[in-house]
Amino acid sequence: MSRPLLRPGTVVRYGGRQWTVAGIEASSASGARIWLSGTEKKDEQDTLAVFGLAELLGDASFEPVGGPPRLRVPQMGLLSTVSEGEQWRAFELERHVREVETGRPAPDGTASVRPEYDPASTTLAQREQAKADELAAQGWSDVSRATVRRWRARYHADGVWGLVKKRRTSARLVRADPRVVEALRALLAVEASRSRSRGWKKRMRQEVQWWLDDHHGEDGQRTAEVPPQSTFNKLLDTVEASLGLQGTVAQRRARATRPAPPFTPTLALRPGEIVMLDSSPLDVLVVLDDGVLGRLELTIAVDVAVRGLWGAYGRRGAS
Repeated sequence: MSRPLLRPGTVVRYGGRQWTVAGIEASSASGARIWLSGTEKKDEQDTLAVFGLAELLGDASFEPVGGPPRLRVPQMGLLSTVSEGEQWRAFELERHVREVETGRPAPDGTASVRPEYDPASTTLAQREQAKADELAAQGWSDVSRATVRRWRARYHADGVWGLVKKRRTSARLVRADPRVVEALRALLAVEASRSRSRGWKKRMRQEVQWWLDDHHGEDGQRTAEVPPQSTFNKLLDTVEASLGLQGTVAQRRARATRPAPPFTPTLALRPGEIVMLDSSPLDVLVVLDDGVLGRLELTIAVDVAVRGLWGAYGRRGAS
């Protein structure tokens, strides 16, 4: 199955609107440019817009109308944080999702289309149900048509990474009073630096109640109650584990005083999209190209998307 090419007359979707390719400029100094024509719904007037080819193809909202969904670049940087088994499961789910949507599990067109997944003779709902029945017959548990639909939504939103099983929030934290959880998180950061006696959980329960009275009490009236001791102990262990404040006193102190990361995680999807560079001088003297003795500087470049590593030697201080 060949993938659709951009040519005049091709209908595409971009920025939440449907466009028609009106022309292609291949000789632009800044690269190829694509002219798109569309209709404004407000006044029904034709609109003409021009975009760079790289800008257009790099936008997540761009896709040909009527063709197979866009190939998603595997987020190898994120996938490397999970086990190999979870990676293979995510790639296997990708094949199932693609078969439901296009009739073929792989985009190369080598596999034949099975009748139950033929888009020409079946609806999407029928293909979702057929996939659920197929996986259930193979021994998969808790797979329904709704499950297949969720896989499709996650794949469209986050690619292969969306098909990786994520650690869910503890049900105990979901059911608990958020005010109690807030108090525990505030007090455990202080408690981490203290030595714990045998009855420290009873003391923590009392401190949590005092904290709730101070922060949520109204006119001296208690508006939030701490749960019974047995329930509180389980909730305390859960919140402590979520904060990483378990272990010895030294370990807890180190984790409690660790500053928050100054930057947010960056997602790189394509090789070369983000490359991190670092240089270090080497304690080695060599004869440089101009015959002068000098030290070398090791420059390392790491591709964030694929975790590829390159090393380059250069003269120290040279650009």
